[in-house]
Amino acid sequence: MPGRANDLIVIPDAFWQRTDTTAALRSRNIGQFFALLRQYAGASQTQIGMACGMTQSKVSDIIRGIQQVESLAVFERIADGLRIPDPARITLGLAPRAPSRQTVSPSGPVRPIPPRDDHRALGATHVSDLLSLDLEDGQEEEDPVRRRTFVGLTGASILSAMFADPARGEPPVDGEPLTPVLTSHAPATLPTPPDITALTTAVNSTRRQYQACRYSELINSLPGLLAQLHAACRTFDGEARLQAYSLSADAHHVTAGLLLKLDDQGLAYLAADRSMRAAQASEDPITTGASARIITHTLMNGGHLAAAINTASSQAARLDRDGSCHTPESVSVYGSLLLRGAIAAAQHGNRGTAYELLAEADDAGQRLGIDGNLRWTAFGPTNTKVHRVNIAVTLGDAGTAVDVARGIDLAAITVTERKASLLIDTARAFLQWGKHEKAYLALRAAEQTAPEEVGGRPSVHRLVRELVTTAPPTVRREAEDFARHLGVSR
Repeated sequence: MPGRANDLIVIPDAFWQRTDTTAALRSRNIGQFFALLRQYAGASQTQIGMACGMTQSKVSDIIRGIQQVESLAVFERIADGLRIPDPARITLGLAPRAPSRQTVSPSGPVRPIPPRDDHRALGATHVSDLLSLDLEDGQEEEDPVRRRTFVGLTGASILSAMFADPARGEPPVDGEPLTPVLTSHAPATLPTPPDITALTTAVNSTRRQYQACRYSELINSLPGLLAQLHAACRTFDGEARLQAYSLSADAHHVTAGLLLKLDDQGLAYLAADRSMRAAQASEDPITTGASARIITHTLMNGGHLAAAINTASSQAARLDRDGSCHTPESVSVYGSLLLRGAIAAAQHGNRGTAYELLAEADDAGQRLGIDGNLRWTAFGPTNTKVHRVNIAVTLGDAGTAVDVARGIDLAAITVTERKASLLIDTARAFLQWGKHEKAYLALRAAEQTAPEEVGGRPSVHRLVRELVTTAPPTVRREAEDFARHLGVSR
């Protein structure tokens, strides 16, 4: 019985001694070799694909003889992924992994595989090690410009995510429950007086829900919380009132961010404006700087890119000038503002400004020295790299985006929303570059990492729709299945 998708393949030693295995390797008949793995090692097509960096349909086509493996890089990938022992590697015509004095296989002289491309052989890509999403496999058209591989997706869970069969799609989230509380300024009637400690806990919980991409939970908790905060700002006095305004700024920031993900521009503008008004009333420059991030984001999504760049730059400069605010928290907000401004500049086509702001943010990240989440910014050196990927693909530099993503360790990104955003941006880069299978794999990994980030965002649905429309036949079938799984209409 074939193994489950997330089980590692266990190949018995006797398999390599079989005459039919040796014959398949000597003739380089990978389809027959895969068929033997299924028969004698109990490996499923999905498991073979996971080990070799292929989709299940690719493995199926090779077994059925529809596609042939001819590239040296792909032979190397298969041998490394399945940990083929050295005698069998030699039979296949590959160099042994460990240095050996033996130059002739026990079964006869070795015929070297003639190179079909100018790739250098890649290192091992074991399931527990690194996955390359950009190995040339001949499935899609040859690209005249060879790029380096993207190996940022690490860990068996991400690998399993890429090749596992789709489960069920997440129900869409709607911003309508937020309409009453955002369009009414009437004071809320609360059964008990607001408690600042409980409100702080509740606001922090919404931040965590947002960063974990648990949007269906978030949309249920926000309306009541916003009403309580509105009442608290009217009820409290002194320091407690300032703290309530700061909490209200944070909660409205989260609300605007969620609405922007749902493409609800009107309500997002109302929430962002409420966030900034509350931040200014809190008299805390760091809170004001944090709210300027969501104002910038809202301006960007509305197409007001010049205003967005100016808002981010001026608010960052104001925060930097305030010497009393040079703390890790202020540096995190300052750097995040610069990153948001850099993305706005990239969308505006202003390459120079984008990279100038990015360089300043990178300097702030180095000064901070950690990948933290102070003031819920997720700011740090790694987050700057994540934004560099977004900026590169926004400017049309797909190869640069993939190269930068290649050097990012997903394990270093502790915020789920940021991790999913990186995978989505990487999919955009691969699609821009014409690497449809790699774009599909990155989107599958993003959906497994954060189902609601992929399943509930109209912008991601548009990306999936573009993938389905432009993919070659070898990828289109799986892309269409994925689109149906997400509920994406053509």
